[in-house]
Amino acid sequence: MVPIEIHKRIDKLKLNPAQILVIGFATVILIGSILLNLPIASKNGESVGFINSLFTATSAVCVTGLVVVDTATHWTVFGQIVILILIQIGGLGFMTIATLFALIFRKRISLKERLVMQEALNQFNISGIVRLTQYILITTLIIEGIGAMLLSIRFIPIYGVWKGIGMSIFHSVSAFCNAGFDLFGDFKSLTPFVDDTLVNVTIMALIIIGGLGYTVILDVVQKRKFSRLFLHSKLVLFISFSLIVLGFLTILILEYNNPATLGELSNRGKILSAMFHSVTPRTAGYNTLPTGELTMATLFFTIILMFIGGSPAGTAGGVKTTTAGVLFLSIISIIKGKEDTEIFSRRIPREIVSRSLAVIGVAMALVIIVTMVLTITEKSKSFLEVFFEATSAFGTVGLSMGITPDLSWMGRLIISFTMFAGRVGPLTLALALASRQENRKGLLKYPEDKVIVG
Repeated sequence: MVPIEIHKRIDKLKLNPAQILVIGFATVILIGSILLNLPIASKNGESVGFINSLFTATSAVCVTGLVVVDTATHWTVFGQIVILILIQIGGLGFMTIATLFALIFRKRISLKERLVMQEALNQFNISGIVRLTQYILITTLIIEGIGAMLLSIRFIPIYGVWKGIGMSIFHSVSAFCNAGFDLFGDFKSLTPFVDDTLVNVTIMALIIIGGLGYTVILDVVQKRKFSRLFLHSKLVLFISFSLIVLGFLTILILEYNNPATLGELSNRGKILSAMFHSVTPRTAGYNTLPTGELTMATLFFTIILMFIGGSPAGTAGGVKTTTAGVLFLSIISIIKGKEDTEIFSRRIPREIVSRSLAVIGVAMALVIIVTMVLTITEKSKSFLEVFFEATSAFGTVGLSMGITPDLSWMGRLIISFTMFAGRVGPLTLALALASRQENRKGLLKYPEDKVIVG
């Protein structure tokens, strides 16, 4: 009933699309918090407390994966199903779910709803937006279904038929939505499968595909040749591949002789783990190695990967690969003395460069402020631990050095806010700035002058 009500009320709200998105996500989180706070959601038959349920619901809707209680041992089947539904809504976006119900009940999708869908999916125009939403729903179902079937090959023999199927579906959805929630118990994540090729490759494939973005997946399926792809798709694939390779080599070198991580593994295990931990900081949150045992250099490098995150119009978080890529290309252009930012024989508009700078600036400011506040509220934790936690929350990653369950109530609220801001903040601000820029066209401009920089 909730998606239908959202669909009915959107036209009545005198809000812009960005505000509707924020309110929509907040509403879903609130409903999830209420459900998870019910005694029926906890195995001990007692309420987990509203702050804890709010934290968990926020982490699920924002597809983060940070948890204050163990998902497998604390929540009942009811609680786990609620979390799974919240993950799916968060990964697809509440407007996509609302559109699904509208299509099922043959409701008319208004212009304002299409504008909200446009912003939610980060598209340049509303042309074909409903068709894209239908494609997203079908694609998600197919990919998650294939992932669940592959994982069931391993999980059914271990957990039995019904539990194995449930585990396969849960982890396929969680991986594709880049959520990182697991049902293995005791905060182990995927460490029991550190050298399991099937589990590692399946989870990595789901994370990567979900993190590429639906527009890129559609473009690749339709055109099949790199040279024919849109510039956005080319840039996403190039940056994503580069970060995965760079991350793999860096982690393999830094952790190769670390006895607590890669040092005691076979060559296959080392390659799988290094590759997995190059992919998972792209906002997925799973880990096959104990995060707290990684070297300081690896932890800092992981923070950089978490901050960048995945790609737009997908299930990933962070500032996005294209944002970081555009800014990097702009720096290269300035060093080379070029006026324009160029790649693949195309020129990137200045407003996109400015938008990228705004997103990264706001994101850096948010992470810095949250880290500073956490150093005050969590005095027993080291700077690296709270910095890692803050970046993981903003990037909606879910990796942690093990401090999440020990956060104070204030720390839990701060991290909840950070996860929410990371899910809707930078993109919303960038689009709002672009809108203001368009509204100011034709108005009186101040004289241009110069300042010394650098």
